[in-house]
Amino acid sequence: MKINYDRDACQGHNRCYQLAPELFDVDEEGYAVLLVTGEVPAELEEKAKLCADNCPEFAIEVEA
Repeated sequence: MKINYDRDACQGHNRCYQLAPELFDVDEEGYAVLLVTGEVPAELEEKAKLCADNCPEFAIEVEA
């Protein structure tokens, strides 16, 4: 599984960071920063899906 993150769509709600700080951080402007490149570790796949489902801007997608 991979995460596709659209920085331009992000509005800085930071739900992803609150739900999965292992996958996302926040930059100095308050926007999400994806920490994982490539494959998401198996133990974090559910958190990745949760982030995608909770992003109000649909800036996060998971790809199998």
